[in-house]
Amino acid sequence: MNTIKYLEDQAARAERLAKRITDTPTIEKLLTFAGERRREIEVIAGKHRGTRSP
Repeated sequence: MNTIKYLEDQAARAERLAKRITDTPTIEKLLTFAGERRREIEVIAGKHRGTRSP
């Protein structure tokens, strides 16, 4: 599994779990975690786009 796919999977799992629970602090932590993973994806994807030749 490549890094982007792994990070997407982690973000999606955290978001799904956040929808199933009612503990507000835990929901906030899960959504923060998911957001961090999605930002990592953007950084990695940007690096890949920047290294390709036109």
